[in-house]
Amino acid sequence: MNEPTDIALEEIAARLSAAAHTARRLPPVKVQGYFNLWPTIVRSRFEMLEADDREPPRFPPSPRDIEAMLEVMRWVQCLEPQARHLVWMRAKGYGWGAISKRFGCDRTTAWRRWKAALGTLAEQSVVKNTLNSSEL
Repeated sequence: MNEPTDIALEEIAARLSAAAHTARRLPPVKVQGYFNLWPTIVRSRFEMLEADDREPPRFPPSPRDIEAMLEVMRWVQCLEPQARHLVWMRAKGYGWGAISKRFGCDRTTAWRRWKAALGTLAEQSVVKNTLNSSEL
């Protein structure tokens, strides 16, 4: 049986991180049909300087980024739900300490499970075909 190389695992991890970044850039989901009837608050110049309620602008992802994210989300469907959650937490940038607390294990155990999940993804034929045909 072919052992997946570290380069393939790093490439899969990079694609997972890019998918998590794209998911973060998507517009927020809001309930349709609701709107605000309250009047807008007119603030003085001093109050505007102190205001913290301004969100940084969120640039929507391109259709190509969304397609790549959906493709990666199809990849992780072959994993067990716990492994899927572990892989996605790591892709979102959680540290090993937070991940190990979430799963109730040691950091090295969480890392080994993450490596095993990436190895499972690397063995899937769909992922292999995609990685071989993509130009990253």
